[in-house]
Amino acid sequence: MEIFNHNANFNFLGLRKYSIGLAILLMLGSIGLIVTKGFNYGQDFVGGVAVQVAYANPVDTNDVRQTLTKAGLENSLVQAMGGTREVTVRLQPKDDHDSAGLTGLSGDEAATKVSADIMTALKSVRPDATMKSKSFVGPQVGEELRSDGIYAVIFVIVGIMGYLWIRFEKRFAIAALATEVHDVLVTLGIFAITQREFDLTVLASVLAVVGYSINDKVVVFDRVRELFRSSRNATPEEVLNRSINSTLSRTIITSLFTGITMAALFFFGGTAVHGFAITMLIGILVGTLSSIFVASPILLWLGVSKQDLMPRSKEDPALERRP
Repeated sequence: MEIFNHNANFNFLGLRKYSIGLAILLMLGSIGLIVTKGFNYGQDFVGGVAVQVAYANPVDTNDVRQTLTKAGLENSLVQAMGGTREVTVRLQPKDDHDSAGLTGLSGDEAATKVSADIMTALKSVRPDATMKSKSFVGPQVGEELRSDGIYAVIFVIVGIMGYLWIRFEKRFAIAALATEVHDVLVTLGIFAITQREFDLTVLASVLAVVGYSINDKVVVFDRVRELFRSSRNATPEEVLNRSINSTLSRTIITSLFTGITMAALFFFGGTAVHGFAITMLIGILVGTLSSIFVASPILLWLGVSKQDLMPRSKEDPALERRP
């Protein structure tokens, strides 16, 4: 199945000044937003109270959320727990309006106060509600999770760079590193400007975006290597253009169907997976565009050539790798 003719010869590299310029602007803008606005961290990162509630009869999470909002607990996050009779209610402190009243309380005091407020509100509407457990997540734990998340993203990107260095050539690894940093920064910049809640689910999806994004780039890079070795007189720019054109249908189709899956997860998967789905949708779009318009121009700028990808012979100095 093809959307675009794989023998097409659209000059993607002819747009490299604009695409690279736009990519740099997006990265700088994202960094500025992250520094100035920051993220709207969820309970996983800032701490708060979690209460697990069981019902004798099925309950809808939207009804639970509305009940808590009417009771003044406006920051509640309600998630179903493996069925329709158990939910988890999470509340976290906010700087501007601490509706849960957690600020200034110890962990045990906060858990006791909030769980009592929650159960009072829920029992007023559904007397069959019972509390199964309560827990408190301190801000120190959240700070540690944030640090671990940053290290995880860096580890994944560097690991991918090392893999591509071994499989292809150092210029491919550098191009992949640059585009992966671009994809992550732009995705995070969108979260900073929209102030959507950033929790562990979103962090997991950022790591998934890194893995998904590199998949498209490896396909293009593999085609670049193949065409360099089979083409006799083609220039690097011609090879890179042909590589993008010949893999364009595959890239678009893969992104399209993955995007449809994430959209279905967003609309029908419930609020618990909204963060994961929306992050993946953003990452798919950004990663697909960077695979087409950013990765190959960086390769061209780094001076990739046929000699870089041909088998080397130590006995033949004419085939030695260029510096």
